[in-house]
Amino acid sequence: MKTMQRAQGGFTLLEIMVVVAIIGLLAAMIVPNVIGQGEQAKVDIAKTNMSRIVQQLDMYKFNNGTYPTTEEGISALVERPASAKKWPEGGYLPSMPEDPWGNEYVYISPGVDGPFDLYSLGADGAEGGDGTDADISWRDKGN
Repeated sequence: MKTMQRAQGGFTLLEIMVVVAIIGLLAAMIVPNVIGQGEQAKVDIAKTNMSRIVQQLDMYKFNNGTYPTTEEGISALVERPASAKKWPEGGYLPSMPEDPWGNEYVYISPGVDGPFDLYSLGADGAEGGDGTDADISWRDKGN
């Protein structure tokens, strides 16, 4: 009886090492671009949320002649302050907004740069900072 040997399929160690090296090179090029995107996304969300708040502050001013005071704050968009002459049913915002890190936005009226200042304290929740810890103003156009 003749035994036939069948060729066994598989990868050699060298082929596996080449594939692993290629995957490593691809990961080295892609991972640095992906890491940190989550925090940048939070910065972008904060800017978008502040734009929405600014729109409602402008509507408040249109209806009442002035922006809410610093003491009334952004909560004047959620609950009617005593100084509000006109008030839409349901208010200007459904609830008190928080930045993506769970902190309240800072609102000062009158502001240093205009009729009001609105900003987030960033990831660290404290004034100042660098990178994602930096304060984010609704007027910021870049990073």
